This record gives sequence, C-alpha cells and structure tokens, in this order.
Amino acid sequence: MLDGRHTGTGGGNHITLGGIRPSDSPFLRRPGLLRSLLTYWQHHPGLSYLFSGLFIGPTSQAPRVDEGRDEKLYELEIAFQQLPDAVDSPWIVDRVLRNLLTDLTGNTHRSEFCIDKLYSPDSTYGRLGILEFRGFEMPPHPRMGLVQALLLRSLIAWFWDNPYHHKLVRWGTELHDRFMLPFFVRNDLCCVTADLQDAGFPFQLDWLDPFLEFRFPHYGTTQHAGIEMELRFAIEPWHVLGEESTAQGTARYVDSSVERLQLKVRGMTESRHAVICNGRRLPLFPTGTKGEYVIGVRYKAWDPHSALHPTIGVQTPLVFDLVDTWNGRSVGGCVYHISHPGGRGYETAPVNAYEAESRRVSRFWQDGHTPREAAEAQPEVNHNGGRSFLELAPKPGRSVAPPEEINDEFPVTFDLRHDGKLITSRLKPFAT
Repeated sequence: MLDGRHTGTGGGNHITLGGIRPSDSPFLRRPGLLRSLLTYWQHHPGLSYLFSGLFIGPTSQAPRVDEGRDEKLYELEIAFQQLPDAVDSPWIVDRVLRNLLTDLTGNTHRSEFCIDKLYSPDSTYGRLGILEFRGFEMPPHPRMGLVQALLLRSLIAWFWDNPYHHKLVRWGTELHDRFMLPFFVRNDLCCVTADLQDAGFPFQLDWLDPFLEFRFPHYGTTQHAGIEMELRFAIEPWHVLGEESTAQGTARYVDSSVERLQLKVRGMTESRHAVICNGRRLPLFPTGTKGEYVIGVRYKAWDPHSALHPTIGVQTPLVFDLVDTWNGRSVGGCVYHISHPGGRGYETAPVNAYEAESRRVSRFWQDGHTPREAAEAQPEVNHNGGRSFLELAPKPGRSVAPPEEINDEFPVTFDLRHDGKLITSRLKPFAT
C-alpha cells in the first residue's frame, strides 16, 4: 500500500472444495459436514478474520452468518435440525440453507460460505457440488496457501467421522470488540489447533504465525522503566454508508476513515501505572498473564468527504504516555503517526520491500511522550484539541491520570471518537 503496509490481492481468490464429479462432493454425500463447518466457524471467529482481506463486516464480500440480522442464528439452528448427517437427496442442502447463507440484501454469493455452485436449481453450472470459502484471501506465499488447504482438509476429515453438534454462540458486540485484535485471534486459533491435535491431526500453532504477522503487522515496541509497550495493527470493519448522488449516478461509499490498533503492555503494576492516549486513560484489559494487559484503540485516521461522523476531526498522531501515578509523572511513551510525520504525501507505491519498510518505520516514534517539564512551561499544550493529562495536575510537578472510561458494550475497545460522557467512569485510588 502507499504507506508501506502489506496487503492481499483482494477478492476473487478464494478456496473452493468439492469433488471430481458432483456426486463425489463430500458436502452432498454428507450434509452434516457443512453444518459442522458452519457451527465450528461460528464458534471460532478467528477463522473468519485471520485469513480474510481488509474489507470485513456485515456489508463486506464475505460476512459471517452472525453479522447482520440478529435472528439469523435462531433460524439457522432450526435449519440445522433439518440436515441429517448423511442423505441420498443432494438438493436438501441448497433447499435448507439457501436463504440463510446470504448477506443483508439477500445476495447468496456474498456469504462466507457460498453454496451457489453446490446444488442450485437455477442451472447446471450451479450443481457442481462445490462449496466456496469466500472468507479466505490469497496469501502472499504458496506455502501459506498450502497451510490454509491443510487446515481445511484436516477439519473436513475430522468432521467426516465426528460431526460437530453444538449450540451456536450469541457473540453480540463481543464479536467486533475482541476478535478485531490479534491477541484474541491468536488465542482462538490456539483452541482450534488444540482441537485438531486432540482429534489426531498434528497441526501446529506456529504454522499460522506468518498469517498473524501478515494480518496484524507490528508497528513498534518501546520500553520504559522495565515496562514494554507494543503497537500492532488491528482490524476495523468498514461499513457501507447511505446513498449519495454523483455525476455517474447513485453511489454508496465505504467508511474507511476509522482505524484500530492494539496496544499490549507487559510488566505493568496495575495499582501504580496507567497508560494515557491523547489525554485520555485507556481501560487496559488483563490477559491472564501477570503484568500483561491489552486494549484496542479506535480512532479517526482520515477525513474523507464521505464518512460516518464528518464533524469529528482527525485524531492523529496518537501519543501514548506511561504514567507512574505514585510519583505523579510520565515515565515514557511513544507516538504513532498515520502518515509521514513530516506531512509528506506518497503518490506512488513503494518500489521494493526496503522502501516499504522505511515508510512503516518512520511512522512510529519510541519517544515523543508528554514530559512533565513541557506541561509546566506550556500548560496550554494539548493533542489534537484534547486536553493533555498533565493539564489536570493539582499543582506544578504533580500529574494525576484521568479516570478510566469503561464501556460495557465494548470493554476491550477504547473509541477516541466517543467523548466519554455516556460511558461509566471508574476512578481507582492513587497514592498522593
């Protein structure tokens, strides 16, 4: 991409499975196999978001079955009751699932599991016994493609002998809260590999590390006072906006103005340290490892002419401060720029991987946090219209971190676009 980030080839390069003849297709011979795959994918959102492209969500080219209509899972469970594990009627799969494996508009092709070519009554080209996995984007290396195929073949071999019968999970807002972050996606894939190993398939988690690095590139890492702060790319669903009239006709733009990243902190003392982003305290989520916390930061990175909230200004660069609340000072931090720090606008793509790496590295600064001396000398200094946390100090030389803003709907995601007025604040006692 222009900013040096790696990206896939987009749509049109998905994985298809079937047989030499339609009668050989495993999905027509055993309809319960497709039910098992649908249920397992719904239980593990990491399978949907690790191998997909940038454009995800309910209005994307491959939405999940639980993205969009809330009642679809209820209807899908009723449909699963009509699918036997094995049957001699190949048309039963299409008749039962055709109206449920669609997008919001009813398009049967725009679905994570596309059955247009399985056994559709429309034409002979629709009765090929082929299931299309549209949630898979072509990886950048052929060996990564082999790993994808091996994963699917292992799951099919497992479900062929042992159908996967379980109740569907109502993820709700948790789907786009947790599983947009690389930490939770990796944990989910850890469960998948453990299931395969228990079933007798020695599939290793480290085989998926190239996908994790490609999908969630590393922005930068900094260490201060024995505490490590790591920034990584996170996924942000792009939603289709309302219709607008253009010179070419009616258009529906995609809101690409919002981005998300993951901050992981290691070695932090919860009662002592706090992390501030652009003057607001981040509600860090414990990972289960002592001293390790993670949070997703959602922010408006660009200001296109058509966006969801056009009156909100750009909220970059992102300034992260690590605050020692016992001593009342910032001990370090880092800065992430969405584009070139000097304001340079790239017009051409990088000529090679070295230039792409230089563009990525230039956007992350291991310093640039808010020092105490700067706040004392220039108390009016702030970040992008928001107050610096040091402006809230009760007296010169003493800084107090602002209270946490806990969003019950999205506890693992901190949205800088939200002013926090309708979010519950939880103030923890600090040493004075």
